[in-house]
Amino acid sequence: MEYSKNLYLFAMKKLSLSLIILFLGMGAFAQVDRVDGLIPRPASVKKENGTYTLPASFTLSYGERPELKDMAERLAAQLRGVTGATIRVATPANASEIVLTLSNAAGTTAEGYRLNVNASGVAITASNPAGIFYGIQTLLQLLPPDVNGNTAQNIPWDIPYVEIEDHPRFGWRGLMLDVSRHFFTKEEVKRYIDDMVKYKFNVLHWHLTDDQGWRIEIKSYPKLTSVGAWRVNKTGTFGNFSKPEPNEPRDYGGFYTQDDIREIVQYAKERHVNILPEIDVPGHSLAAIAAYPELTCTPGKYEPSSGDRFMVWPGGGQHFYGLIDNSLCPAKEEVYVFLDKVFGEIAELFPFEYIHMGGDETARNFWDKSPLIKALMQKEKLKNLDEVQSYFVKRVEKIINAKGKKMIGWDEILQGGLAPNATVMSWRGMKHGIEAAKMGHEVIMTPTDFVYIDYMQSDRIMEPPVYASLRLKKVYQFDPVPNGVDNKLIKGGQANLWTEQIYTFRQVQYMTWPRAFAVAEVLWSPNKTRNWKEFVQRVESQFLRLDAAKTKYAPSMYDPEFKVTKKGTNQVEVTLINEVDGLDIHYSFDNSYPDEFYPKYTAPLLVPKDAFQLKVITYRDGKPIGRMIAMPVEELKKRAGVK
Repeated sequence: MEYSKNLYLFAMKKLSLSLIILFLGMGAFAQVDRVDGLIPRPASVKKENGTYTLPASFTLSYGERPELKDMAERLAAQLRGVTGATIRVATPANASEIVLTLSNAAGTTAEGYRLNVNASGVAITASNPAGIFYGIQTLLQLLPPDVNGNTAQNIPWDIPYVEIEDHPRFGWRGLMLDVSRHFFTKEEVKRYIDDMVKYKFNVLHWHLTDDQGWRIEIKSYPKLTSVGAWRVNKTGTFGNFSKPEPNEPRDYGGFYTQDDIREIVQYAKERHVNILPEIDVPGHSLAAIAAYPELTCTPGKYEPSSGDRFMVWPGGGQHFYGLIDNSLCPAKEEVYVFLDKVFGEIAELFPFEYIHMGGDETARNFWDKSPLIKALMQKEKLKNLDEVQSYFVKRVEKIINAKGKKMIGWDEILQGGLAPNATVMSWRGMKHGIEAAKMGHEVIMTPTDFVYIDYMQSDRIMEPPVYASLRLKKVYQFDPVPNGVDNKLIKGGQANLWTEQIYTFRQVQYMTWPRAFAVAEVLWSPNKTRNWKEFVQRVESQFLRLDAAKTKYAPSMYDPEFKVTKKGTNQVEVTLINEVDGLDIHYSFDNSYPDEFYPKYTAPLLVPKDAFQLKVITYRDGKPIGRMIAMPVEELKKRAGVK
């Protein structure tokens, strides 16, 4: 009896708000024709009977257009590595098996292309190099999944006969990578670019600075990286760490030299990706303030956050506030001198026409108490702290414009009056993007409820804790153009990956894929072609390609959703909901591991009075496809409000 009690207490301690996962194989993927498995779905597809098989020796030609040479060489190198074929790269198109043709007469849009596969081989035609590049990405998806591997495979390298005419719905198709909360190496950033371009993303929004680290060398201010790029290493749940002790080493972090930046920018350019640098000000600036404390309104000693709590989010409609001042001081002229030099160096490093200045989540409680801010308000006749923020943003825009760049900011830059030429990135839902568009400003839609891919993608006992969930199906419902808005002002959209809870690049991949598949399709494909059931099949075909590339991804779409209700005074009823059709859920309450011979879920379950946990797993056609989930009954009771 005592043993059972101790075992129960031990298990409850370990399993409360946690999980048991058994990876039982993913061999039950639905198989679809490669043409039907393309992501994003092309604008127009005409399938033909037959396949073309790459010969053991062939020619890849790119006409007499030197701007296609590097692209052709990279394609040839990839195909040589996996097929073992002898591939000659040449300029003349005669008797070539793969032909890349750049022609003003192609009749395609800026990033559009035509791809034809028939008995003669493969032809990709476009009016500019970007179109050729995207045609190549489609071609690679038409080849067997092993094309994404790195070893030669002795298989038929066949390509289905097809005619494709394709172009994007939006010009801005982005992913945001936060490298401040956790630093990712130059090679990892390149790998992220490699992965995103396979699905026709063309903007990498690079979040380079925040409270936890300053990641880019600024020669005018060397302490930004010598001090601001390093902090104490902590492992666990970010935001709940203990405060660093004085004797703990500040050796966790890193930064990119300016040579690193140039290398990555060039790497992205060769793959038709623009990099949008973000220097997040005036809030989220603790790393900069740690290096140069004079930049804040509040005198003191600062250091980059190591993941301990320094902001408070009361909820219930109350505004958040800071426990320490992590904002630049809008009332100090030296702040604008600092920003002029920083943005000057940023503008030299990044050729993209835009620079992102952040502007989000400024804790105002220290401004409210600052004599400097009060003096600024009196001098500039500013009525409130929103107008103080607007004053700062407008001055920053003038600095950025003076560097020959356009400014983008998060939607808080609307507060107190929008800077004259700013582009708004709408993250707090769509409403602020609608407001900006109605004012005539360009907008990039990136709302939390559709495209924040740092959110949990399965039940919260299965994921590192974040404050919200976002399932794949919800991402696929995203439409960047709301009703009643001039669609010409909606530049496109992007998904954002904040990395507070993401410690490794493998977890970056896991959080990105497959949800970025949905974003890619939303931003590229015609809206009218969207079909969830077909999309799921295409996602599964892409899983095979991610497997070949050794890219980690989340199988969360096979995890059921748990809905709980209170029955009577102390009973809990559990409803299990599949995100994907055609799955059977098997379950147990007896602490054993269910398989296909266990009861199949058909109706809501009443939790037995003395049960300790509910285990569930999904099957398809008699094969396990989901993960084993162990849901503590105490957690179910908590969600149902049963004490």
